[in-house]
Amino acid sequence: MLRNREIQILILIMFTISLVAIVGATFISSIAAVLVFITSALLVGCSLFFTRWRYREIAKLSGYLRQITSGNYSLDVRDNHEGELSILRNDIYKVTLMLSEQGSQLRKDKIQLTDAISDISHQLKTPLTSMMVMADLLSDPELPLAKRTEFTNNIRIQLERIDWLVSSLLKLSKIDAGTVQFKKDQISVEKLVQKALQPVLIPIDIKEQTVSIKGKDSVSFVGDLNWTAEAMINILKNCVEHTRVGGIITINFSENALFAEIIIADNGKGIAKEDLPYIFKRFYKGKNASEGSIGIGLAMAHSIISSQSGDIEVKSDSEKGTEFRIKFYKQVI
Repeated sequence: MLRNREIQILILIMFTISLVAIVGATFISSIAAVLVFITSALLVGCSLFFTRWRYREIAKLSGYLRQITSGNYSLDVRDNHEGELSILRNDIYKVTLMLSEQGSQLRKDKIQLTDAISDISHQLKTPLTSMMVMADLLSDPELPLAKRTEFTNNIRIQLERIDWLVSSLLKLSKIDAGTVQFKKDQISVEKLVQKALQPVLIPIDIKEQTVSIKGKDSVSFVGDLNWTAEAMINILKNCVEHTRVGGIITINFSENALFAEIIIADNGKGIAKEDLPYIFKRFYKGKNASEGSIGIGLAMAHSIISSQSGDIEVKSDSEKGTEFRIKFYKQVI
């Protein structure tokens, strides 16, 4: 404590003032000089005692901080007294809680990243292994032309699947990282529906399915047309895949004072009740998932809609169909 330059200056000033007071008191009387000396000694002593106490308290807080930096977030240094040190203790406790929450979140993110890498590796391993086998077979000069054509087509299909998976994962990673700048344009829902239907018209035609669209031309919301269309495409793909030949897909949209709503429904085989809470989870594949399903389309749709202050719900009955209800909330001033 005495090595502190500020304390040295404080002691020098107190002794100087005391000395001047004592010398001045001697001109009055010896008793006054003694009283001034005793008073000065007590004041200087109390000041040094209080300063030493503050040093001990600050040293304790420094020890707490060292423990916190080493990862011990269980310390509780709060107190309910008034004073600067009490405020400092409470602030340290708040920072400790914040660091604890951040550490917990980082551990969760690390686990999620590990799981995602494991899932991606698993998804890529199957088509890559299949292509390696077919590539080896194609190297056989005596392979019949029909088989060669079949293997070539299969490799092309697997490459398209890998390309879609990588593209989807890149889009999801951008959304998760918050690097996607969603536009805030006034979007006509009718235009959005027509744009989302274009990529699935051929599968719909092949399965001889019927699409029914109902809604007013004036229905609109504020959002990003291209990204929202991407979300709807994935939902429509899910409906087409899980609806039998000759089935019906309905798209109804409307709006009120609070939100614009889009309802996409089919009369397919539905989603098992136990799968409903998890269908928007990445890489989750339910009981009724198709063989080529990866389990990422609905997760992407959920991320895109949620990132635009929207909400998506799903209802389904086995063998009766599935209904996706999308809401885009309006800004209230």
